[in-house]
Amino acid sequence: MIPDKALIMSGYGINSEMETQEVLARAGMDSDIVHINDLIDKKQRLSDYRLLVFPGGFSYGDDTGAGNAFANRVRNNLWDDLTEFLNGDNLVLGICNGFQILANLGLVPAFNKQFKRDIALMPNHKGVLECRYVTLKPTADNIWTKGIDKIVCPVSHGEGNFSCSKETLAKLQSKKMIAFTYCKDDMKSANGEYPFNPNGSTADIAGITSENGKVLAMMPHPERAMDFVNLYDWTLQKEKMKRQGIKVPTESLNMKLFRNIVNYFS
Repeated sequence: MIPDKALIMSGYGINSEMETQEVLARAGMDSDIVHINDLIDKKQRLSDYRLLVFPGGFSYGDDTGAGNAFANRVRNNLWDDLTEFLNGDNLVLGICNGFQILANLGLVPAFNKQFKRDIALMPNHKGVLECRYVTLKPTADNIWTKGIDKIVCPVSHGEGNFSCSKETLAKLQSKKMIAFTYCKDDMKSANGEYPFNPNGSTADIAGITSENGKVLAMMPHPERAMDFVNLYDWTLQKEKMKRQGIKVPTESLNMKLFRNIVNYFS
């Protein structure tokens, strides 16, 4: 029996492997950080794992487009292993650069399991790297979002502007594949307003799933704010909680996403 263990992809320019490993460990899941070359050289096998994570960073410098070079290495060398993994009862998570990789591979939205590039992550509307905290609300009840009312986490990207055709957007909405949207602090829709929607994404989309729900791709970084004190306003929230007699938490709401992953396998 394959243990419920995660494989965290690594490679040139990826920089969020350690945070991803730590947040999974806190949620109760063991993981290995594996360089893509070791998978290609058969030193490690994807079939030994249940969760595949493409973490954040700037793989290969994003020199040929964000996530494109890494996606091509996967497609040209690991495609058979990856499709076999997807056919099993396994999960795939892509965060930030990982979203860009999954989009280039066609693993999201993957309508009818057809791995086509139906979406794109375009340069941010303001044309600069955005590093700030955002508030997200789930817009579908699925494996990943169960029990989550909102999460607050940082973004760090230059190409996070989610774009697709009207037809693709309609499919995403009708099939309830939009996992998270950017919103204002009071949970009202961002409606494209900056900085609540930091990049100009269509319909405020921050994350989507594949049609079968087994793949989640999102631009913000929940793994970079796993502790309560990682949140930008934690000191204010701490004082409010103390005055209301509420116990101050040690971890952030973002941990729920990773606990949902562990709960799925258990």
